[in-house]
Amino acid sequence: MIFLSIFVLIPLLMLAGLWAARGIKAIRGVMVTGASALLIASVVLTFMYLGERSAGNTAEMLFRADTLWYAPLHISYSVGVDGISVAMLLLSAVIVFTGTFASWRLQPLTKEYFLWFTLLSMGVFGFFISIDLFTMFMFYEIALIPMYLLIGVWGSGRKEYAAMKLTLMLMGGSAFLLIGILGIYFGSGATTMNLLEIAQLHNIPFAQQCIWFPLTFLGFGVLGALFPFHTWSPDGHASAPTAVSMLHAGVLMKLGGYGCFRIAMYLMPEAANELSWIFLILTGISVVYGAFSACVQTDLKYINAYSSVSHCGLVLFAILMLNQTAATGAILQMLSHGLMTALFFALIGMIYGRTHTRDVRELAGLMKVMPFLSVCYVIAGLANLGLPGLSGFIAEMTIFVGSFQNNDVFHRTLTIIACSSIVITAVYILRLVGKILYGTCTNKHHLALTDATWDERVAVICLIVCVAGLGMAPFWVSHMIGESVLPVVSQLIP
Repeated sequence: MIFLSIFVLIPLLMLAGLWAARGIKAIRGVMVTGASALLIASVVLTFMYLGERSAGNTAEMLFRADTLWYAPLHISYSVGVDGISVAMLLLSAVIVFTGTFASWRLQPLTKEYFLWFTLLSMGVFGFFISIDLFTMFMFYEIALIPMYLLIGVWGSGRKEYAAMKLTLMLMGGSAFLLIGILGIYFGSGATTMNLLEIAQLHNIPFAQQCIWFPLTFLGFGVLGALFPFHTWSPDGHASAPTAVSMLHAGVLMKLGGYGCFRIAMYLMPEAANELSWIFLILTGISVVYGAFSACVQTDLKYINAYSSVSHCGLVLFAILMLNQTAATGAILQMLSHGLMTALFFALIGMIYGRTHTRDVRELAGLMKVMPFLSVCYVIAGLANLGLPGLSGFIAEMTIFVGSFQNNDVFHRTLTIIACSSIVITAVYILRLVGKILYGTCTNKHHLALTDATWDERVAVICLIVCVAGLGMAPFWVSHMIGESVLPVVSQLIP
């Protein structure tokens, strides 16, 4: 359906508008108009999808469209969405919208910054609507390439080092991914790169699956901060500008979990069942290691970055449990973590913009001088540690309940170990909130700080509403996701 192409067309029009824009007001106008259009389109798509499902449409993918691009390799522009894709598009639109306001006063080179930011957004949206392997890979690369310049030019700290490290490690993952995709295509003997048709053929030999599955899972897993390939993430987050950190942690890292589930698990179920224990161990390490690492950091961004390693590890951990409940929890965790980590990075950027420090040891008593931002930071922290009523609780509970459904010692032991991350997260979040928000402000310059501006309030309030909304009314989302998880899980051998 042509409607899905809107998610690629709007960013293209935004790029053209930004290129022609003259003056900061015109640039901001283009970004707000485009980001609002993407948000409206994602909301409309959600209602359209729910309407189709309630009308009894049982197709695995809705609103499909196929246009042949390159006949010799059967490459097509194939798009379609299910409940998982719709949820990811909605998340992406919210982060792009709020990220626009978080970057409202960014200087210098505002036009160039938003050009690369929009190109990154286009790659993300294109990836989530694609069901052709090559098209997905193309949009995947479009989403990765702008990160180098966004961090290297507009970042802070060791930005050149962080940009180079991130780019090299993610490109290494892309190399694994490309080999895996080509192996799937030639190994299946298919005359198409459409992943739905390859899955229906179900004829990739088991021996080949055992080769291509690890490569594909690792390729996407690098972006999902899979241990020990996670080291690019903290440095990249710490050096990136605020909105880029929001989009990177909130959406870009979700491409890793989405790809692992949609391609590696779906197309190679026998190998997934046979080799999942190896990656379960690695993801279990990510969950606990990330939480412990966050405890010992003194930089606000590094704390949230290592927290993201832990929470994204939970996504891959749940996917590898090979059952519907855990997989539904994994998608809910993508949504929850995307919203709350974007909120965290937005608030950290706002605090840093005023105090010019992210060192926890130099911050105290901020509640007295910037109460709005401080209260929002408390809400973000409570969501991160899984307070009932906020998004983190329902996502993590679904993951752990689903993981514990595997009735064997190995899976249940790993689940109990992963559960310990809840306690560790509570420790560093509560210590952090107590240290920087309460107590006596010892820096006299901090006493003259101002609270959030109107554009910052728009971004923060929008994210808080989404975090609370998902936490208090999760069932329509989980039902939509659960229906779409089932076709993938049913392919897996118990």
